[in-house]
Amino acid sequence: MEFSVVEGLRTVKFDLVLTLALAAVFLFAGGWLQRRIPSLSRGSIPAAAIGGLLFAVVVWLLRARGTLGVGLDTSLRAPLQIAFFTTIGFGATLGLLRAGGARMILFFVLASLTAVVQNVAGVGVARALGAPAALGIICGSLTLTGGPATGLAFTGLFEQKGIAGAGALIIASATFGIFVASLVGNPVATALIRRFKLATGKDVRREDSLSGDAPVGSEADEQFWAVGSMAAPEGSFEDESETGASSGFSRTAREEAAGELPPVVGGGELLRNLLIMLAVMGAGALVGLGLARSSVTLPAYVGAMIFAAVVRNLDERFGWFRLNMRAIESLGVVALALFLVIALMDLKLWQLAGLAVPMLIILCVQVVLTVAYSVLVVFTLMGRDYEAAVTTSGHVGFGLGVTPNAVANMEALAARYGPAPRSFLYVPVVGAFFIDFSNAVIITLFANMIV
Repeated sequence: MEFSVVEGLRTVKFDLVLTLALAAVFLFAGGWLQRRIPSLSRGSIPAAAIGGLLFAVVVWLLRARGTLGVGLDTSLRAPLQIAFFTTIGFGATLGLLRAGGARMILFFVLASLTAVVQNVAGVGVARALGAPAALGIICGSLTLTGGPATGLAFTGLFEQKGIAGAGALIIASATFGIFVASLVGNPVATALIRRFKLATGKDVRREDSLSGDAPVGSEADEQFWAVGSMAAPEGSFEDESETGASSGFSRTAREEAAGELPPVVGGGELLRNLLIMLAVMGAGALVGLGLARSSVTLPAYVGAMIFAAVVRNLDERFGWFRLNMRAIESLGVVALALFLVIALMDLKLWQLAGLAVPMLIILCVQVVLTVAYSVLVVFTLMGRDYEAAVTTSGHVGFGLGVTPNAVANMEALAARYGPAPRSFLYVPVVGAFFIDFSNAVIITLFANMIV
């Protein structure tokens, strides 16, 4: 822990260990608040999001009063993000890809159209307010569908378009999106699930316990971490001969049901799967370096996701790696929770307070528009069923924020209502990989059109 003066304010910089300790404290605090505040519980807002945003608000208040500045060591954020997306890659079996192929393509098209709609609306509102049209793109798909990484990659282009300080505007807009994505995605999906009665049986009892219509017991207490299994629930295994695919992680669940896999993962088994995962992450990093040398720039986690999918399918076919998907899923839960809470703790909310009025108006319009599009278009065309509602929550998550927002939203819904294995394939793959390609093209086209 170090003390220094930054911008005239006494600032404390926490080292990595203390940063992790703070993340743990505020993750517990987020879970406690989630269970104690009915609106947070009913909205299935992830505990990590609540805790991370709570810390960011505390830091903002300390800074606003001139009391203390706070800095964090977020060096683990990137490895945790890569680890999480590696576990997503392990879930991409060929059977699931075949079963979800058409719907995944449809979802990719819908997500890409979201980027178009955001830019059209952003440019239109900016011009109506007398602001530069380029500001509408910055507050559009550049930072909302794209996120901070995509936005910063285009900083030079928008400075050439006459947007002074484009980098700061991009960070502020992306911060706004990440902040809102964790708050609105699941209340929207929960409203859809309850309005169309998409939860049945055990899920209805779980809903009743969380809404106060039934005593809150141990099952509701399990929602503390707001994460859920991506495996098919007991008794819901599909016949692969009829569907042509298994339900995501269902092989592990079937093995467990048949007594072939212990329900509790031991330390040795967890370590073995962690070592495999780390090796896959290393191989993915080498793939990323090779692509970078070929002037192909992709997010750092893409190579690990692809390599993990290859390893999983080889294991399905030959059994070389003896992957334990329960262990891998557990590792993914840990990586996602820590990544999200650290990422949100590091939000600099005072940047939002300094948003110019036109920028704030554009962003508020974008939130309403993205939610409406997700409900009226994505939910409807993806089937108007439970999976469609979970996919809608995920789409709001990465349509306004980043893919970990989306997956955390879906994990919270899965913990409350039950698994949605196909949604956990569509959303991470499209949100973390395919949308970057189409969005880059869309951003470039709109940037050229407003010259």
